[in-house]
Amino acid sequence: MGSNTVHLLVVDAHPGARPMPAHSHKADLRLAQLLDKEGEIGPDGVDGLVAVIQEALRAAEDKGVEDLLPFATSAVREAGNADDVLARVRSETGVELQVLSGVEEARLTFLAARRWYGWSAGRLLVLDIGGGSLEIAYGIDEEPDAAVSLPLGAGRLTAAWLPGDPPGPEDVRALRRHVRAEIARVVGEFSRFGAPDHVVATSKTFKQLARLAGTVRSGEGPYVQRELKRESLEAWVPRLSAMTYAERARLPGVSEGRAGQILAGALVAEGAMDLFKVECLEICPWALREGVILRHLDHLGPAGAGGGNGTAAPRGLRTGTRSVTAVPRAPMTNATTAGGAPASPDRTP
Repeated sequence: MGSNTVHLLVVDAHPGARPMPAHSHKADLRLAQLLDKEGEIGPDGVDGLVAVIQEALRAAEDKGVEDLLPFATSAVREAGNADDVLARVRSETGVELQVLSGVEEARLTFLAARRWYGWSAGRLLVLDIGGGSLEIAYGIDEEPDAAVSLPLGAGRLTAAWLPGDPPGPEDVRALRRHVRAEIARVVGEFSRFGAPDHVVATSKTFKQLARLAGTVRSGEGPYVQRELKRESLEAWVPRLSAMTYAERARLPGVSEGRAGQILAGALVAEGAMDLFKVECLEICPWALREGVILRHLDHLGPAGAGGGNGTAAPRGLRTGTRSVTAVPRAPMTNATTAGGAPASPDRTP
């Protein structure tokens, strides 16, 4: 359950093998924009959440799913009435949502990127813009040396800072200052580890920005390299600022549902790339949902035994079963993101 959508991913998952996609089902809910003045998810938002979870459960049943790994991220995590929302979901759907912390999101997304690129990628810097938060992680192993989550999601910022259509220049400048101040506070935590060898980004926001900048479309497949250059992004920010919602929705690669958020997402991406001195980054096809699955499969072990607790090894996934994860966040919605990682000589998922 993410800040933008509820996304159900059905996979054939086996310890020691790549999680292979079997079915994808999603519903736009935009919980991050349904918070009231007290920061709570209102009755309409909770009703909508329950309804789409029930719809996802029916889809999972139709596909023969045997086990569920249900997760929620920032929209539920930060809601003032999170406990009440979780209790109602449990009561009306039977689903026990596990709420990931922001740092857990960053760590699991980093794991997915590491498995996709392999050990030869060296020191990785991973950026992920969701609907409610920005995750940043850095490291040379499968566990990052530094990981943070900032309240800089594209949906959250759009609702709070950009009311106009198009937004006023002063609002855009104010948001730009806010974004850069927030990111600047944490840059030092990462710079002390040295420059990364490879910078990658995940999330629908980064994919759409890369598409705007001229990269190949996701339909070309997960193994086609996609890049986003800071120079191209900087050229697009003023253009997006001057466009209305309808004009942005007509841009190549920008979905109607994301058109309202793409400017805020671009400001976050631009700020992160500038402050971390990144000239070019690569779009990673795997992200949080794959990280959740991979971590759980690691805990199952070769024989399918074991398993821990918490988010490291969520309940319910058995060896050799068709499984589903309703993975939290402004999700990666392309089928390519659930494909197998490229075979590398030093590491396979």
